[in-house]
Amino acid sequence: MTRITVAKGDGIGPEIMDATLKIIIAAGAELEIDEIEVGEKVYLSGNTSGIASESWDIIRRNKVFLKAPITTPQGGGYKSLNVTTRKFLGLYSNVRPCMSLHPFVETKHPKMDIVIIRENEEDLYAGIEHQQTDEVVQCLKLISRPGCEKIVRYAFEYAKVYGRKKVTCFTKDNIMKQTDGLFHQVFDEIGLEYPEIENEHWIVDIGAAKMADTPEIFDVIVTLNLYGDILSDIAAQIAGSVGLAGSANIGEECAMFEAIHGSAPRRADQNLANPSGLLEGAVMMLNHIGQTEIAEKVQNAWLKTIEDGIHTYDIYKEGISKEKVGTKEFAQAVIANLGKNPSQLKQVSYAKDAVLNLPKYAKKPAKNKELVGIDLFIHWNGTDPNELAEKIKTIGTENKHLTMITNRGIKVWPDGFNETYCTDHWRCRFKPTHGKLIEKSQIITLLSNALDAKIDVIKTENLYDFDGKAGYSLGQGQ
Repeated sequence: MTRITVAKGDGIGPEIMDATLKIIIAAGAELEIDEIEVGEKVYLSGNTSGIASESWDIIRRNKVFLKAPITTPQGGGYKSLNVTTRKFLGLYSNVRPCMSLHPFVETKHPKMDIVIIRENEEDLYAGIEHQQTDEVVQCLKLISRPGCEKIVRYAFEYAKVYGRKKVTCFTKDNIMKQTDGLFHQVFDEIGLEYPEIENEHWIVDIGAAKMADTPEIFDVIVTLNLYGDILSDIAAQIAGSVGLAGSANIGEECAMFEAIHGSAPRRADQNLANPSGLLEGAVMMLNHIGQTEIAEKVQNAWLKTIEDGIHTYDIYKEGISKEKVGTKEFAQAVIANLGKNPSQLKQVSYAKDAVLNLPKYAKKPAKNKELVGIDLFIHWNGTDPNELAEKIKTIGTENKHLTMITNRGIKVWPDGFNETYCTDHWRCRFKPTHGKLIEKSQIITLLSNALDAKIDVIKTENLYDFDGKAGYSLGQGQ
């Protein structure tokens, strides 16, 4: 018997959760359930996090959380509970299987069967944003080696345990050579540990185009947070419907399972909603807690129900579907099919006692870190980079001189183009004279000189070499 935490959520959430629980309990799932309230009512009671502290205690104690969709009120500074939960509980891996159910659910991709494994804590979703000038705002993209290693290893272990043959990495490291470059580098390193599994890398834009056109060439896709968020919704939709897809969020201690769709308040309390997405999340939960036989029984019964043409309104299609049913009736049909298997769709069989080998991250030896320069970000309303360069040169010292100015990443001095549009946000790079290193105390002198010259420095960024390799990017055009 496993004790889990359940939240019925908002909108259609209570209906699809009730249907899901009826199905898995009828299948024999051995569960003890603690129900908590999260979402809109909690937000509107004055709690901007959408969850009470005692509910956190229950989730952390039980370590397994089955959550229906919730509504986050617009405005008012309310934070997404989904994002908060993933980060607070260290749920670093988001797993979204996307399989077509051709010919019973309409799709242009009848052979599609992919799993997207998305890093869940880092990237632009760190949510670190600043307005720096009148015209420019910034969002920091944070990628860590531990984050990369954990998600990439999870992808290969998932492929190994679930009999997948290939893992594909999607990045944009032709542009973001430091951040996406690290992810790609770690993928190549860890891929060597799994010689039995094919591995490949695609640049995310052409990879996404290929996935939308020919998804059957992919098996497991592992990628960074933002790309994975976008790609998994696209994959679910082209497989047949976002409403059919479930999601697992896995951490070292806790796990959360959910549908990937929203709370759809317009469809609430009408016995219309399709519970399939949340049910798929529950099947992943049953596998996670070791109740694989129950997971198989539920999944095969669900496939048999889809195959029988018993469909909710969202996937019902004349000539393919046989009966349009509501949420409750769909659940009853799945329950009636427990113990039965599909005859056309692929019957599932999950490995018993399958365990992913996921060692805790071990820190690497410290690298030799040398300070080799500094970028000063300047708020300046002028438009001529040459004029700014003459002004900035005056704050340099004997061991630090101006080497480059960029605007939105594009080199505009020296030898910039008049055609380049410049806003009020300038990066001024200082490097040492004659290859000398820079002392941090000299940065203070540089900033003091800028203050005296009435130059508005809004941010600084130290430039380091790590083991002799540059840990910073060049300006575009350098």
